[in-house]
Amino acid sequence: MTEMNRHTYETLAELAPDWANPPGETILDLLEEKGWTQADFATRMGFTTKHVHLLLKGQAPITEDTALRLERVLGSTAHFWMNLELQHREHVMQQQSIADLERDVDWLKELPLRDMIRLGWVEKATSKGRQVLACLRYFGVASVNAWRDRYVQPVAAYRASSAFKKSAAAVSSWIRFGEREAENMDCAAYHAAHFQDALRKARALALQKQLDAFLPALKSLCATAGVALVIAPTPAQCPISGCAKWVSPNKALIMLSMRGKTDDKFWFTFFHEAGHLLKHGKKLTFLDNQNHEGLDVDEEQEADAFAADMLIDPSAYHAFCAARRFSASDVSAFAAQQGISPGIVVGRLQFDRLIPWSRHASLKTTYVI
Repeated sequence: MTEMNRHTYETLAELAPDWANPPGETILDLLEEKGWTQADFATRMGFTTKHVHLLLKGQAPITEDTALRLERVLGSTAHFWMNLELQHREHVMQQQSIADLERDVDWLKELPLRDMIRLGWVEKATSKGRQVLACLRYFGVASVNAWRDRYVQPVAAYRASSAFKKSAAAVSSWIRFGEREAENMDCAAYHAAHFQDALRKARALALQKQLDAFLPALKSLCATAGVALVIAPTPAQCPISGCAKWVSPNKALIMLSMRGKTDDKFWFTFFHEAGHLLKHGKKLTFLDNQNHEGLDVDEEQEADAFAADMLIDPSAYHAFCAARRFSASDVSAFAAQQGISPGIVVGRLQFDRLIPWSRHASLKTTYVI
C-alpha cells in the first residue's frame, strides 16, 4: 500500500460516521411524503402488515426480493436499498464489536498509550472500546491474543531479561511504527552485495555534522539495497537503541531510536544493526540496548566487530593505539586519515577504555532531530 493509499484509507476510516439510519426510517419518510398508510404500503408491496411492521422496525432485513419490490413501489434502485441495508447492518455489527472490545480495556494499560498518542501513532478515541479498536488497527491484528502471538511472544522469547519482558509491549509498539513506515518505503529487493557496497558509501556521510544533511542520502543508499531505514523516538519503557529485522523476504528494516544523539553512537548503532542483517538469520528480531542485557553474546560481539571495522580500519587503529598518543590534535589527524569524524574515534577510544569517558567530548557531534 502506498503512502497516499494508506493515508486515504485511514482518512476514510476516521470520517466514517458512527451512526447509520435503519432503512425503515427512510421508508417511513417516503410514506409520509406520499401520504400512504402502512396498510397501503403493505398492499402495494404484497406483504402482510406484520412483515411491514418488522421491516420498518429494522427487525426484518431487506432481501434481494424486498429491494426489487421497494424499487418498484418507492423508486430509486434495488442497489440503493440493498446498500442502505448493508450500511445499517455493518453499523450494528461495528457497534457490537466496539462494545465487545470493552472487555479488552485492560490491554491499554500494558501499552505506552500516552506516548503513542503524543507521537501521533494512534488517535485518542472517544471511548475505551474505540481506543482498543484504534490500537488493534495500529498493530494490524484482529485481537489482543493475536497481538501477543505476533509481537510480544517473539520479542520476549528472544530477550531473556525479566526486566525487558516487562516492557515488551512498549517495544512492540515502537517496532510496529518501524514496520508501518517500512511498508510504505520504496526499496529494491534486498541484495547482500549491494548492501555491503551501500555501507561503504554510507561511511563517508559520517563526516557531515547535520543529521538532515545526510539522512536522506543514507536512507536512499539503504533503499537501493532493500533496506528501509527508520528513525523514531521510543516510548516509555522501551530502552532500545536500535533494531534490525526482516519485514518481508526481500525487505529488511533498520530502526534507530537516537537514544544516543552523538555521532559515534549513531554510526556505531547503524553499522551494528547492518551487521545483524548481513551475518545473522532472517527469523529473529534483533533489539539492542546500551548494556546488551539479555542479548545473544556471540551475535552481539560479531555485530560489534563488524561495526567497529567498518568505521575504522582495524590495522590502522591498532597502530594508532600502540603509539599511545591521544591528544585532541592526534585524534583529529587520525580521523582525517580515516575519512571519518573525530567523534567516532573518540567514542571508540572511550569504549576500549583507552581514554576516560569525559575526555575529548567536544570532538563529538551532537545531532539535532
